[in-house]
Parts: sequence; C-alpha cells; structure tokens
Amino acid sequence: MSKIDHKNRPVYRYGFTVPDDVVDQNGHVNNVVYVQWMQDVALLHSDIVGGTRAMEAAGGTWVVRSHRVEYLRPAFAGDQVEAFTWVVNFRRVRSLRRYKFVRITDNTVLAKGETEWVFVDGGTGRPRAIPGDVMRVFPVMSEYQDL
Repeated sequence: MSKIDHKNRPVYRYGFTVPDDVVDQNGHVNNVVYVQWMQDVALLHSDIVGGTRAMEAAGGTWVVRSHRVEYLRPAFAGDQVEAFTWVVNFRRVRSLRRYKFVRITDNTVLAKGETEWVFVDGGTGRPRAIPGDVMRVFPVMSEYQDL
C-alpha cells in the first residue's frame, strides 16, 4: 500500500494496487484480505496522526473485539483501490472505526466495514479507559457524506 493523503483529516485516505497474491480460486480478492486491509489502514491512520505514539506513551494498546465486513463487488488483481477510514466514536474502553474500499477507475464501492477496538493496558492486557491524549489525536466523525 502507498499513502496518497498525508493530511490530518477526519477521514484518512490510502491508495494501493491490488496484488496478484490476494486473488483466490474464484478469480477475485479473497474476503479475508479485506480484514487485513482494514487493520493495515487503521494502523497507518494511527501512525500518521500520532495515535500510535500517544497509545505507547499511555502504556496501552488496542485489540480487536469484532470486525464486520459487507462485500459489495469483487476486486481483481491490478485494480487501483482507495481505502477510507475514520473513527466513529469513543466509549469508555472501546472505539468504533469504519472503512470503505472504492475501485478508483469506476468509483465502485467494493466493500464497507467496521471494527470495534478495545483499549487495554499494555502490561495486564485488561481493558482500561481510553486516555484523553489518545482520543484527542483522532477527529470523530459518525458519518462521512462525501464518500
């Protein structure tokens, strides 16, 4: 994947080309690959806005509680895709993040998804309240109308 937008905006955008090795026997991107892409773009977003640094300074880490993916259209090797991600909310120990994957050439929405993340103590692995310094680096956007 390669970054296409470095700005600290509520919605993080990331463009990439679908590699050959993610295509399954059906001739399109395997469904589990989208979950990997969701994690990858979330981590990139966190890195670029300072969330990873804030998380580590607070002595915590994020773990996944659940993923949900809605597959709308197939993607193929060589497709140019733009991934969008944004934070929907923060609740005491949890945060919801959404994703959208769009084929650039025809503006087709390929998949939508969301992940519920839980903030945990890095030493004990137990859930703990999300520190203010971590929340402050992520603009919260419940919906994004321009996608």
